[in-house]
Formats: sequence, structure tokens, C-alpha cells
Amino acid sequence: MAVDANDGRTLEERLRLIEDRFEIYNLIASHPPSADTGAGDYTASVWTEDGVFDRGTEFPRPTGRAAIAGGSSDPEHHRAIEQGIAHFAGLPYVRVTGDTAVAISYLQILVPDRVGPLFDVPNHGSSRGFHVHRVSANRWEFVRTGEGWKIKRRTLRPLDGTPPAREILAGALEP
Repeated sequence: MAVDANDGRTLEERLRLIEDRFEIYNLIASHPPSADTGAGDYTASVWTEDGVFDRGTEFPRPTGRAAIAGGSSDPEHHRAIEQGIAHFAGLPYVRVTGDTAVAISYLQILVPDRVGPLFDVPNHGSSRGFHVHRVSANRWEFVRTGEGWKIKRRTLRPLDGTPPAREILAGALEP
């Protein structure tokens, strides 16, 4: 959302909105490194006590900061980390309304290709490359707390041609 200089907001209000967006961008940008390192303490620090992480019917739906952070220490998650999983987030659309905010973004899960041919990229070494394991639409819901912005709810749906992911993405087009 562009900020119109004539929209009636003071310079202080407009600056606060910019700072809010940057804080929310950083929260979303920190997700891939925290997921790919199993940083449970960090994960706990960015969620509300009653947060909900909804990845659909295929996965558990942890509720509460401790349960969400606990996913970082799950042995299967660590096995994925050891196999080279990489979470890659797209730039989010962010809408701030007072002390709440919504962000819409994409998330790709990349994994090393273990069977393809070995490629040599000059000055960058050799590898078999990566392949996209999954792409999902994300809806992040945030609340402002005394400690800054926190994640209240995160909803992911796979981009598999079904309506739920498109419905999430359409949220970035709302006025």
C-alpha cells in the first residue's frame, strides 16, 4: 500500500507505519534461517503465547508458543536439516491496521538433488543442484505487544491448484 502524503497521516504516523513494516519483514525473513537451523528458542521468542501454526490437514497444527517452538527440536525436522533442506521466502505483502497486521507471502522448500548429474559452476563449485519440494501460500497474522510485533497465527496452503492457496494469495489484493 503506497502512503499518500495527503492521506491525513502525520509524519510521525507514517514513520511508525514504515518501522512496523520493517519489523514484520524481519520476522518473516528470519523464518527460513530459524527453520533451517532448528532455532527453537528464537522461534518461541517471535510467537504469541497462544499462537497457531496451521499447515493444513497433512500436518499437525501446533497451538501455543511452546508447541510451535517444539517443532524445531523434532528429530524428523533435524533429519531434514541434516539432509540440506532450505526454506526460501518471497517478499511479503504487508498490511498494518493499528496494532494488528496481515502479511501474504510465498514459501518454497528446496532440497538437494541427490540423483541428478553433477554440474560444475565456474567459481562456485560442483553440485547436483536443488529441486523445489513444495511451494505454499502463507498468511501471517501479527499483533503488536509490549515486546514488539509477534506472530499470532500462520496459515500455509500448498500451491497445488486447489482454492485454499489462491484464497490466501487473494488477500494481498484487498484494499
